[in-house]
Parts: sequence; C-alpha cells; structure tokens
Amino acid sequence: MRFRTDFIFILTLLLAACGQATQPPPTPSPTPTMITFANPDMLAPDPAPFLDNYTFPQSINPEQNHLFYLHGKIIEDQGIPAISPEFGEYAYQAILEALASPGFVVISEQRAKDADAIAYAQRIAQQVTALLNAGVPAANITVVGASKGAWITVEASHLLGNPALKFVLLAVCSPEAVDAFRQDGVTLAGKVLSVYDTTDPYAGSCQKLFDFSKGRGLTDHDEIVLEVGSGHGILYQPLDEWVSPTIRWAGAP
Repeated sequence: MRFRTDFIFILTLLLAACGQATQPPPTPSPTPTMITFANPDMLAPDPAPFLDNYTFPQSINPEQNHLFYLHGKIIEDQGIPAISPEFGEYAYQAILEALASPGFVVISEQRAKDADAIAYAQRIAQQVTALLNAGVPAANITVVGASKGAWITVEASHLLGNPALKFVLLAVCSPEAVDAFRQDGVTLAGKVLSVYDTTDPYAGSCQKLFDFSKGRGLTDHDEIVLEVGSGHGILYQPLDEWVSPTIRWAGAP
C-alpha cells in the first residue's frame, strides 16, 4: 500500500512538471529602440531646451530628407545665448527653424566647450551611418556646418567617403584651413557646396580643396561667393542668401 501511495505521489509531480513545461513562456514587454553614439562628452552638459526638437530621431522614416546642422564655435565658447560684439546674437534656434521649414528632419546638437573636431566628426559619421543602415538613401542626407562646424563637416565627409551624401560648408576655407586639410590628407567626398562672404577675413574659396579631392570620392561641387558685406556675420542669422542655396542643395535629387 505504501508503494502505491508513493507511486501516485511521484506520478502527480511528473504530470505537474510536464504541464508547466508545455506552457508558453511569458511574452516579454517590448523595449523601445534606443540609438546611442560615442563621444557623449562632446556635448554641452546643459543644452538649450529648444534642441529637444532636433535630437537624433529614435524612429527613422527612410522617406524623409534628413539634414544635420553643426553650429559655429561661439556656441561652444558662450553657450546659449551667444553674442558677438561684432556680429550680434547667434540666432541658433531661428537658423534651425529656417532649415526645417521645407519639411526636413533637422538634427543638431550643442557641443561642449573646445569639443575635439575629429572626435565630433566621428560622432556625426556614426549618426549618418545609422540613417543609412535604417534605409535612408544617401541622397536624402545632408550635413551643413558653419565655421568650426564646417571644419567638422569636412572631416566627416572624409571619414564617410560616400559619393552620394551631401555637404554644405559655410565659411571655413581660409588658406590656412585648406593647407591643414591637404597636409593631413583630408579630402572631400560626396556632393559639396561652399558658401562664404567676400568680406570674410576668416574664410575664402574651397577651390583648392575641391581640386585636391578630385578622383577621391568628390562627385559634385559648387561655390557661392556672397556680397552681403557682414563677413563671418552671415553665419549668425538665417539669411536667405545662404539658407535658400543650402535648402536647394539638400533637396536636389
């Protein structure tokens, strides 16, 4: 009798175990996709609130046109607001709004003081690559840089080496800058537009850099010389003289 009782007890345990094994495992709760990039120390510790509207998208629509804007160094030096005694306030928010007006997804970050240009260019290259991997055509991605932001844009173009990406360089190609790029073997790739004001003492023609980049991934280039008269100050406001050509360059097929 004891043997029968023990057998029934053991059988009951086995059946219970089998029943537990055949039950489907619980469905895990969905985890939102988070895209992170290297060099977070390149970013300002307390960025302006309006930049929340211009963070890298967590949900990427491959059919949308994406545009990166890299600000000038005065934002690194002063934060926001940044005011030059010569050129006035750097209208960062107004510039982003103007670039976004055609319906572009504009991506922009406030860099930390004295951010390393090459390290930040690597960050931009990672972000562009993430868009490409998500199915965004290279023709729908443009990187726009102003002054130091344009220096970073040159480095990003070189790192990416993609002949179909688009870039806009605003007031960067001083003779000294071009010489530095050439000495370091930094070349442009993709479709590149250069814009500067004829009275700018800090910037000039990118033609020598274009020539140096021929046959190395540079597929198209153009240069616009403005006669606004405010020199480097053209970067501080969303002037139609440079915003419209930038939008056309970014929107061209």
